[in-house]
Amino acid sequence: MPTPLLLPLLNWAGKLRYPTLFKITAALFAINLFVFDPIPFLDEILLGLGTLLLANWKNRNARPIDAGDPPRS
Repeated sequence: MPTPLLLPLLNWAGKLRYPTLFKITAALFAINLFVFDPIPFLDEILLGLGTLLLANWKNRNARPIDAGDPPRS
């Protein structure tokens, strides 16, 4: 469960699509890797964004089944 301070940020990030979400996560990870704790709660933000990335990861080649067409016989 995210802390109340991080909840608005994670709600906003939950609306982002894969390429943008990945770029934000990668940039924050690089900042956290080279600069010691530059932003408070950065580790928790990265865990939340990583969770969102995995939750939004889907197979792009799969086609949805259209229920509007009747079956052909």
